This record gives sequence, structure tokens and C-alpha cells, in this order.
Amino acid sequence: MTVAIVDYGSGNLRSAAKAFERAAWEGGHRGRVEVTACAEALAEATHIVLPGVGAFADCMRGLTRLPGMVEALEAAVIACGRPFLGICVGMQLMATRGREHGTHEGLGWINGEVRALAPGDARLKVPHMGWNELMPRAPHPVLAGLGPGTHVYFVHGYGFDCADPGQVLATTDYGGPVTAAIARDNLIGTQFHPEKSQAAGLRLIASFLAWRP
Repeated sequence: MTVAIVDYGSGNLRSAAKAFERAAWEGGHRGRVEVTACAEALAEATHIVLPGVGAFADCMRGLTRLPGMVEALEAAVIACGRPFLGICVGMQLMATRGREHGTHEGLGWINGEVRALAPGDARLKVPHMGWNELMPRAPHPVLAGLGPGTHVYFVHGYGFDCADPGQVLATTDYGGPVTAAIARDNLIGTQFHPEKSQAAGLRLIASFLAWRP
């Protein structure tokens, strides 16, 4: 097993790598976790992770500036079907487009748009930051064991408005439903940060490493 965590200058890479290393070790998975900015490394990866923090456009720009990286992602994830996990803005980049500070094209892997959060409760601040309950909407191997009552950690001011409700795995309540996890085929994304979500996050990472879509 080789996990490639894509380094495009926007992500909590050290925390993510440590969480994946711990989950791999505890799950008995042999192999390595590699933080990489090299497109060629994705050809050898069994699992690919795209983290991300910051603005949608900045993250997409950073990704496209890495020589051959978008093409390598398309080849490994879309053409070859390797298990893929997008985290926070890494999940948002899977969208058709983002509406943060203008309109910006995403990877287009899951039809939808990333839009500013607009909580129905005026007392709630944006960005949404802290622990919130995960509300699963559909079963999925990567979310196994993370039922209602599970709390995970969020930091975001924009949310994924998914065109197909059937691709929304889980929501959270922040003045109304907010997309917390999406999936199709070999792709899964979480708006929350598994690497910051303690035991629940490690369980999700372990399930992702064991996932064979």
C-alpha cells in the first residue's frame, strides 16, 4: 500500500500524514505514506488524498501549477479508479466550479457548486469552525461506524451544493443542512477534517485505507 498525499502548497500536510501513518500502523497496513508534489508519484499510489485549506481559487491555482498533476490525478483517479479522498477544500475542488471571490472551474468530478455558507440562524458565525454532529444519509464503507452522534471537526466558510442529492453521504446542521461528505464510485470527500477529528477521524482514515471500490 502506498498513500500519496498531494502537496500543492495548501493543506495541513503534517497532521494529515501523521494521522494516515497512525491509522495504517494500527490497521496493520504495510506500505508507506508519502507527501508529494510529484505527478509521477501518483502512478504508483494505491490511495490518493487531496487535502486543502484556504480559498477555492488559490487551491485550484496551486494544483494546476504543479507540472502534470491534474493530468496525473485524472489518470490515476478517474481512468484507473484508485481510491481517492478529498479533505475540506480538497473535497470542494471535486466540484464543477467554486463561487468564492468570483467563479472558478474545479476538477468537475462531482457535479455541483461551492457556495458561501448562509446559516439560517443569524447567531451562527461564518466561517463554521468547531465540532459538529455528523448526520449520515447513506451507508458507505468509509463511514462505517460513524453514525448519528459522531462529532467531527469543521473549519470552512463555503459549502458543496451537490447537484445529485444521492451523492451526499452525510450532512451536518449549521443553521440548516450543510454537506459534510460526498461520494461516487471510487471518490469520497469530507468537508470536515478527519486528521483533526480524533478517534472518529482515525476510524474513517482506517476505513478508507481498507476500501476497495
